[in-house]
Amino acid sequence: RENFIHLCNPHLEKMKEDILYHFALGTGTHDFPTLFGDVKFVCVGGSPSRMKAFIAYIAEELGLGSPGCDYPNICAGTDRYAMYKVGPILSVSHGMGIPSISIMLHELIKLLYHAKCSNITIIRIGTSGGIGLEPGSVVITRQSVDATFKPQFEQVILGKTVIRSTNLDEQLAKELMQCSKEINQFNTVIGNTMCTLDFYEGQGRLDGAICLYNEEEKLQYLKEAYDSGVRNIEMESSVFAAMCNVSGVKAAVVCVTLLNRLEGDQISSSHDVLVEYQQRPQKLVGYFIKKSLGKV
Repeated sequence: RENFIHLCNPHLEKMKEDILYHFALGTGTHDFPTLFGDVKFVCVGGSPSRMKAFIAYIAEELGLGSPGCDYPNICAGTDRYAMYKVGPILSVSHGMGIPSISIMLHELIKLLYHAKCSNITIIRIGTSGGIGLEPGSVVITRQSVDATFKPQFEQVILGKTVIRSTNLDEQLAKELMQCSKEINQFNTVIGNTMCTLDFYEGQGRLDGAICLYNEEEKLQYLKEAYDSGVRNIEMESSVFAAMCNVSGVKAAVVCVTLLNRLEGDQISSSHDVLVEYQQRPQKLVGYFIKKSLGKV
């Protein structure tokens, strides 16, 4: 059964042309079904260079490109986001924080709709701060929670507060967990992910320019988060889950932890170690895609 993208916007049908401004793409200038109609998997992450590295990695894994092949940035007409494609996989950067990924997702979901894509799986791969986990552990998100540990995304629209669910696809999370067991290269858990509006005070750090609480209060808050099921903290998962839910898209969040926040605030691992950590979500999701395509 084909599941197509569901757009919750009746106004789009009245538009002669839809310009995806931050992608430098438009229905009047680009043939979306030809360019993107075969896409089945979309991987998104904060850094443009990381998403370019992912497309090169998955191309090699699937045997779709020659070693050292360069992949052009489809969004080269803008410096807001970067987009790369190989076969049925699209790799897109989303920047940092809820506002940035929200803008990207509005245009990405419309792109997939205009391309008439079906049975899409979108996975966010990224980095995070862990709670009670060894650095380098990978967290598959069960549900995204806000800074008060509620599984919801809250947004003010036309002056009114709108609350949307942030649950993620349970079956997809289980499939990703099984893939991690099969590759057996790093610790992986399923847990809740806390999504905050800020990297410093919002995440209880002691090392920002402003901090009006003490270490004891910080640790008490993080332990309360752990007891509620939170295993990592980042800044995009809530709106990602909410928008994918509303659009009927199967979605997952897979993030590596760069440190254990119960033991400190600053990332002190060496560059080489961090590079290896950041490759872990890519390896897991890459294996999942290979398995889904029957190439394992």
